[in-house]
Amino acid sequence: MHFNPPCLPTKPARPGGHRRVFQPNPPLKGSRVTSVVSLRTFANSSSVPIVVFVDLQQEYLAKPRLLAISEIDHALENCRRVLDHSRRIGLPVAFIRMFNESPFFNRATPFVRWIEGFEPCRNEMVFERSSPSCYSSEPFAALVNQSRGGIVLAGFAGESACLSTLIDAFHRNHKVTYLCDASASHALDDVPADEIHRAVSKISGLYGEVHETTDWIASTLPRKLGVGKNAGG
Repeated sequence: MHFNPPCLPTKPARPGGHRRVFQPNPPLKGSRVTSVVSLRTFANSSSVPIVVFVDLQQEYLAKPRLLAISEIDHALENCRRVLDHSRRIGLPVAFIRMFNESPFFNRATPFVRWIEGFEPCRNEMVFERSSPSCYSSEPFAALVNQSRGGIVLAGFAGESACLSTLIDAFHRNHKVTYLCDASASHALDDVPADEIHRAVSKISGLYGEVHETTDWIASTLPRKLGVGKNAGG
């Protein structure tokens, strides 16, 4: 598990684009960053989930490479909404990425880099693995084992990493929420990607909660957290 340097402001992700880093403006003299946190949230912090972003890496944008997802823009837009909301209200955020000894997700290629606009910030967790399920990362599994609030999943790909993580979470009796419209799947054989993803979203409901981004954001507004609502879904 890694923690990261402070975030630099970035533009929204541009599929297939090159990563561009923007230098932050210097703070105004005498200014400070403040946040309002409900005391009730602290009192019931065990119900707060970890928001997990799965494989937000350039490999999925790198057309015409085999693993590129053709209809990814809408899912990325919702991932951005989830990330912005989570940071704004102070939910714990984790990024997990794939590294493989193959032509795909290979450390020697530029395609393992984060998608522009989704670089982790300081105090956000980063995990690495080489198998589809997030639980194949031992530090990730150890973290979730000790977190009663469970996890919220967004990212790629739905039919592989997300579904296998949902199944593993179910067998560990962990709470898990899948944000189906902040994710996308590949086509399989002659079945189109959108049909595969609809099937994945339905199957995911056997192993956890499945929500759309707008509904999940509404359910996790600060006044909803820690007051008897299941923040994970």
